[in-house]
Amino acid sequence: MLRLFALWAVVAVGIAGLSGCMIVATPATGIIFTDVKYGDTATTATAASKEGKACAQSILGWVAQGDASIAAAKAAGGITEVSSVDHTANNILGIVGTWCTVVKGR
Repeated sequence: MLRLFALWAVVAVGIAGLSGCMIVATPATGIIFTDVKYGDTATTATAASKEGKACAQSILGWVAQGDASIAAAKAAGGITEVSSVDHTANNILGIVGTWCTVVKGR
């Protein structure tokens, strides 16, 4: 029975290794570590005196929580008119990942 369990454990680890462990969206993936900033949207509004940030976190791709919405980022920065929306992604060994939305405006 123990041998069967060990075999299934090895198979599960192998499948997990082949499926990739990136738990946050990003345009550039690092297997060991990722720390990326990238742009998403720009509007015709040019004044950007305020900045708001909202984040969500994932652990092992099993549990995720947070509000990384544009609305949450606007509220965090007290923004009513959006100039740009950017994102950041951070991932460490597929264990802990953070995805943030950064809104600039006034």
